[in-house]
Amino acid sequence: MVREIDWPKNYGDPEWFVHDRFGLFIHFGLYSVAARHEWGMTLEEQSLAEYQKYFEVFEPDLLKTEEWAKKAKDIGFKYVVITVKHHDGFALWDTAFSEYNITNTPYGKDLLSELVSAFKKEGIRIGFYYSLLDWQRADFLVDGYHPERNNLEYIEAHPGNMLTYQQFMKDQITELLTNYGEIDYLWFDFSYPSRDWGNSVGKGKDDWDSENLEKLILTLQPQIIINDRLDLHRGVGTPEQYQRSGGMEKDGKELIWESCQTLNGSWGYDRNNLDWKSSETIIKLLVDNVSKNGNMLLNVGPNGRGEWDKTSLDILNGVQTWMNYHSQAIYGCGSSPYKAPLDCRFTQKGNRLYLHLFSWPYRTVLLDGLGGKIKFARLLSDGSEIQFKDSKTITGIRPSYKDLRKEITEVNIKESLDPASVVLNLPIQKPFENVPVIELILKEEL
Repeated sequence: MVREIDWPKNYGDPEWFVHDRFGLFIHFGLYSVAARHEWGMTLEEQSLAEYQKYFEVFEPDLLKTEEWAKKAKDIGFKYVVITVKHHDGFALWDTAFSEYNITNTPYGKDLLSELVSAFKKEGIRIGFYYSLLDWQRADFLVDGYHPERNNLEYIEAHPGNMLTYQQFMKDQITELLTNYGEIDYLWFDFSYPSRDWGNSVGKGKDDWDSENLEKLILTLQPQIIINDRLDLHRGVGTPEQYQRSGGMEKDGKELIWESCQTLNGSWGYDRNNLDWKSSETIIKLLVDNVSKNGNMLLNVGPNGRGEWDKTSLDILNGVQTWMNYHSQAIYGCGSSPYKAPLDCRFTQKGNRLYLHLFSWPYRTVLLDGLGGKIKFARLLSDGSEIQFKDSKTITGIRPSYKDLRKEITEVNIKESLDPASVVLNLPIQKPFENVPVIELILKEEL
């Protein structure tokens, strides 16, 4: 059953986004040199003068944009979201509206231009992350997230002017949507109007002039899609660092969404953060999202020299191996009306139903509601047939069989098998896969 989608009529068509399912998030900037969290500037309450040292030594000499893009394609990412400006205000492109940009560092080049070109060459769709916060600008009104929040002298000298800041954002967004070709996705971070620190409050749509900012974006690139963090309560839903118990909906309509996940506990490169997720965990998170009609945006935080660190690559290589054999159970798939067995997930595309086994059972797995509906079943990793039985194909009422295999795989379960169910006969040994997948070809497409 196809449910109605809640999607702004004036936004671009999200069909590609829903199909692709798997996106790459890249957090890269001055904080990559500090190597202790992308929020390090405010966590440590560093002043602009203190933070300037990262700007003066920013020189990712080992960065090869073609290698980033090629690796992303090999892993199976279909779109990328690049942090063009994070909360510290540092721009990854040659912006005319701020000297605080990458061309004025020792690196000296417009990295964004090179990244866009490299990823487009590999057929990967382009998204830009743009922070609505900017701790570098004097007209950004200090609030409880600001690094200078406890510096009364700074606060008195910088009363802020959100009107000029709004114009600055519009100027930069115009650059980004004019100078880099067609952009598929604009990812804003973030609104927080409910925050109240006593001496300051959070910022929302009125502070950003979100309505007019959105109009500008859609005038420049009508085909673009936008996330939900402008405080306008529309766009792509973006829960981060947790798994939803179900899909996302509003007023009975399905929302388009993606879960945002890191490889460890940080978005930017954090040398000492060892809370790594395994390849198996990443795969299960991806499958779980798709089974609930969601995407996954998985983050990589390159180090200060512009490389993806070894641990990140080891994890991603495991994901790549799995995607090489199982991507058809992800791309173009969504939830299924059938209920998956315990510790399993279903994803579905037309008459192809994919059973993802998070735990490998002993010999058999029972599928409810699929009796008489399966034409063929096979293990995706090697294409080998998986035999199955339901009440219509199990024969006899306990006669004596010379074929003892038929005795143990059919007769023993016939009397207790629900007519609407089917039993898959599995190998005893788990296939050499993080998450084995069985493709069930149904007799009729739903």
